[in-house]
Amino acid sequence: MIAKISSGKDTAGLIRYLYGPGRANEHTDPHLVASWDGFAPDPGRSNDFNATRKLLVQDLDLRVHQAKRLGRAPNQHVWHCSLRASPEDRILSDDEWAAVARRIVTATGIAPEGDPDGCRWVAVRHAEDHIHIAATKVRGDLRTARHWNDYLTADKELAAIEKDYGLQQVIRGDRTAAKRPTRAEQEKAHRTGHQRTARERLRTAVRTAVSVATSPEEFLDILTRTDNVHVDIQYFPSGDVRGYKVALEGDTNAAGAPIWHSGSKLAPDLSFPKIRERLTDIDTPPTTAPEKRRRPNPWHQATAAAERIPTRLAQSDDAAAQAHIAAFGEALDALPILAPKNLRPQLQQAAITFERATRSRIRAQQDQARALRGAIRALRSTPVTGEGSGLAMFLDVALLVVTAAAHWHQLRQHDQQVTATHQTLIHLRTAYEQAATVPLATLALRKPPTQTVDRLARQIWETAPSHAQQILGDRGWDALTTVLTEAECLGHNPDTLLQQAIHQRPLDDARHPAEVLTWRIRRLGERRAPSARAMAAQARSAVVRSAQSTQVPPTGAVREAPARRRPRR
Repeated sequence: MIAKISSGKDTAGLIRYLYGPGRANEHTDPHLVASWDGFAPDPGRSNDFNATRKLLVQDLDLRVHQAKRLGRAPNQHVWHCSLRASPEDRILSDDEWAAVARRIVTATGIAPEGDPDGCRWVAVRHAEDHIHIAATKVRGDLRTARHWNDYLTADKELAAIEKDYGLQQVIRGDRTAAKRPTRAEQEKAHRTGHQRTARERLRTAVRTAVSVATSPEEFLDILTRTDNVHVDIQYFPSGDVRGYKVALEGDTNAAGAPIWHSGSKLAPDLSFPKIRERLTDIDTPPTTAPEKRRRPNPWHQATAAAERIPTRLAQSDDAAAQAHIAAFGEALDALPILAPKNLRPQLQQAAITFERATRSRIRAQQDQARALRGAIRALRSTPVTGEGSGLAMFLDVALLVVTAAAHWHQLRQHDQQVTATHQTLIHLRTAYEQAATVPLATLALRKPPTQTVDRLARQIWETAPSHAQQILGDRGWDALTTVLTEAECLGHNPDTLLQQAIHQRPLDDARHPAEVLTWRIRRLGERRAPSARAMAAQARSAVVRSAQSTQVPPTGAVREAPARRRPRR
């Protein structure tokens, strides 16, 4: 059950709407189910509708007129609350809706229980699944009702009502979500042939600019050069940037002027101060490598950085964890502009959905995720080309990150964020299946000879006996044999690589463990193979550590404690 609360200054207009046919003739049999004293006139059950409606308005406005004579009436004296049940809920009776209305006006402070000076109110039902509560905010002592935070108190009471009446448990937020599009915005989008409103499209444009910018100044420059987006930058007298607002080309009001939206109105984390905090001092990897050193693959670096996020989320630092989730959201925002066209719809939908999971009441310590943001920004110079193994590798890790984010939010009872992560997984799995098809098939075509495959299979049984059967039967086994063989040709030890890949993270929750190992070993194989001298030194140090841990001192080497001297007499 959800509530929508608003204020107004026209009691007669509200009552006329509640007892009228509605905007689309959806109001059927409007009638009173409850009132402040139980004796309010009901136009829906009266022979003289107009006269009874005027009488009801007069009764509701009685104290308002008295307060006006004393100059104490509020400007917005009407309080309007609509309560709607979930589609899955059973149909409540009039008596049950009356009890719900009384609990809401009590909880919000409109008419506290046992207070003879409570505000006057009525509950009107004109459909099976919802009611409207109309009240005037002047109490019997002519003071204005104290109803601050009425939405939160009403929502809390509705959660209790759902349990008491056995209704659907609505997933509730924490007031960090972006504002939902209004009905007028939705209808305007449909008239203009768009599936999303102008504000939603602007939010996506701004988030995309943030995801590839390395500084606040570059963010504004990218946003200014974005197609079909007008940008107005505001400055302090000192010349520093104070904020910005954006408008979509062609989105105008009745006077033909652009409809502007400030960053904070698009989403709580898109105000310029919040963006500046995220984009300050990002550790961007160098675009050129020193001589005689191969430039690292940006996709491998970004994937390795993302793979560390679950470990961050498992730690006790919530502020750092929230920062890493937000930074990962920026990575998803950037993927649609880097990926091939056939993958963009699913990736864009994943980014839009995961946006809700990037914010919570926990304040993010953004400087903790600068290295991750830098690795993500390095991708903008390396769009997906060729077989696209870099993107598939990143998406494989992205599934792990989103799963860990869902668990992190669930432990903190962030219900809306948990729902967003579950929906994101659906889109990411679809995108991964599409992205991984070509690179895995390409690797499988280079499968080594049968003798090599048999040898690698024996190594799998020795290294990961509990997962060997699943790995050998996985669809990615041929690709795994290829990357192991290629890494061996570069001087790596396949057994060592397998141990490192398996120890990076358990395979218990992997749907396709061979594919997971393929991408991990692909990244490990990119590193320079250790030289013979380094391998010998590692072997010697391992032997020394083992000997030190098992060495027992000889019996003769144990020094006896000195005899205690006898005290002199």
